[in-house]
Amino acid sequence: MKGLVLAGGTATRLYPLTVVTNKHLLPIYDRPMIYYPIETLAAMGIRETMVVVGGKSVGDIVELLGDGSDFGLDLTYRFQRGARGIADAIGLARDFVGDDAFCTILGDNILRGAPLRSIADTFESGPWGAGTLLHEVPDPERFGVAEFDADGRLVGFEEKPTTPKSNLIPIGVYFLRPDAFDVIGRLVPSARGELEVTELLNHYIPGDRLFTQVYDGHWTDAGTVQSLLRAAELAATDDAAGRLAAPAQRQP
Repeated sequence: MKGLVLAGGTATRLYPLTVVTNKHLLPIYDRPMIYYPIETLAAMGIRETMVVVGGKSVGDIVELLGDGSDFGLDLTYRFQRGARGIADAIGLARDFVGDDAFCTILGDNILRGAPLRSIADTFESGPWGAGTLLHEVPDPERFGVAEFDADGRLVGFEEKPTTPKSNLIPIGVYFLRPDAFDVIGRLVPSARGELEVTELLNHYIPGDRLFTQVYDGHWTDAGTVQSLLRAAELAATDDAAGRLAAPAQRQP
């Protein structure tokens, strides 16, 4: 399985912190934000990873992460022009992915307390075309929201609804196979002008082709000032087990 970290976007909800820098370079406790999703992929046993960058400070991200060898990874990069959505960013990885299954993680997602390797193995060896992790949050209107029928079956995801139909959201961890790129190619931009990842996931719900599991560890995004604080608090209380060591300082 290959890895994909999405680290583009404009991060307007974090202004003025992001006026002159990419939000994924902001500190979360004792390290830059983008270290955390890379750590998550490394803990899954993934070694080949693409980082999709965009917006400000692209060169700073590349300088920070380098070729990935300091982390035991093999990193490559791709540039996304403009805020075209998560699904659009995923679509940029087609040549990189090839025939492999892959795991996409949003660059502002912090996960702690429950390893993902067994979940990734379950998806990779199973019959599903795509997969995601669900998590209960107090503010689902900020995210895509899961909708269930009277029997508790998942029937769809709605992007940032005014009146959420549940408190469960698909967090920014998506397991996919190469046919996802054909699905992305048929998506229509939403009212926000973006290709929404919720519509990509919705494609796989008929026929039970979407793998879902409730993530019972700790999770937060860091896309707002309030959630940036929560992310730092979560990282600060982590017992450091299994954390990716910071690379040695490079010589100029």
